[in-house]
Amino acid sequence: MTAFQRARSDEQREERRRVILATAGGMLAEMPVSAMSLNELSRRVGLAKSNVLRYFESREAVLLELLDSQWRRWLDELPDRMATGIDRRGPVERRADQLAATLTESLRDRPVFCDLLSAQAGVLERNVSPEVAARYKRSTIGDVHSLARLIRQHLPELDDRDALRLCAAAVMTIGALWTYSRPSASMAAAYAADPGLAVMAVDFADSLRDILSVLTSGILARPAR
Repeated sequence: MTAFQRARSDEQREERRRVILATAGGMLAEMPVSAMSLNELSRRVGLAKSNVLRYFESREAVLLELLDSQWRRWLDELPDRMATGIDRRGPVERRADQLAATLTESLRDRPVFCDLLSAQAGVLERNVSPEVAARYKRSTIGDVHSLARLIRQHLPELDDRDALRLCAAAVMTIGALWTYSRPSASMAAAYAADPGLAVMAVDFADSLRDILSVLTSGILARPAR
C-alpha cells in the first residue's frame, strides 16, 4: 500500500490516476471483475475511498478506463502476431482459419482483457455518467476500426463493412465465451459429478477459435452487395 500526500499539481493528479489503474489491473490478475471492490482498491492504493472518487466517479469508471488501455495493448501486439501467424500468400480459406487461431492465441494470454470484455455491457456500463460512457464508446469505436483495418490487411477479400461486422461479432463472442468458460463452483462440481452434464462445459480457446473461423468463413462466403 502506498501512502500519498495531497496531489497539488496536474502531474501529481495524473500520477494518482496511473497508480489507481495499475493497482486495479494488479487486482484483476488475482480476482475476477465481480470480486473487485472499491473499498479494497482504495486500501491497496493508500487513499480513502472518497479520494479515489475524486479521480474516478465509480469502480466501473476505473474498470472502463482499464479496459480501454487493455484494448490499446492488444492492438499494439496484434500486428506482429498476425504477421507471424497468417500466410498472406495462402488461399483465403487458410487465412481465415489462421486469423481465428491467431486472435484466439493472443486472447488466451490476456485473461484480464477478456474478463473486462465479458463484464462490459452488463456491469461496467451500468454505473457511470453519460460523459464517461460516451468517452469510452468513442474510444472503442476507434479500436474496432483499427482492428478491422488490421484484419483487412490479411483478408482483403472483406470490404470495410464486413470487416467491421466481423470485429463486432468477435468482441461479443469473446465476452460471452469467457463468461461461459468460467462456471460457478456449483456448476463445476455438477460437471465433475455427472459426465452427461460435462458436455455443456465450454473451453474458451477451442470454442473461440471454432466460432471465429465459422464467422469469418461465413462472411467471406456472402455474395457481394
